[in-house]
Amino acid sequence: MSKPSGEPSKLSFEQALAELEKIVARMESGELPLEQALATHKRGLELARFCQQKLEAAQQQVKVLEGEVLKPLTKATEAAAEPDEGN
Repeated sequence: MSKPSGEPSKLSFEQALAELEKIVARMESGELPLEQALATHKRGLELARFCQQKLEAAQQQVKVLEGEVLKPLTKATEAAAEPDEGN
């Protein structure tokens, strides 16, 4: 198994998620001694928190993009279509 890669903030989202998936598999195996299981659980919580923050940041960016790009384009398209419907 690979060793923890250091601070989650130095990982990409994909790297953190892959490490978290490995941790879950190790924890589910039930083969870890108690102390190692606790340390692995702690690392998993750090990675889960990091991934959650990354996802929330991405979600916020999508909301901003939808607000600044998609909605005005929809309104502009509707406004442009209105004069054509009257003819």
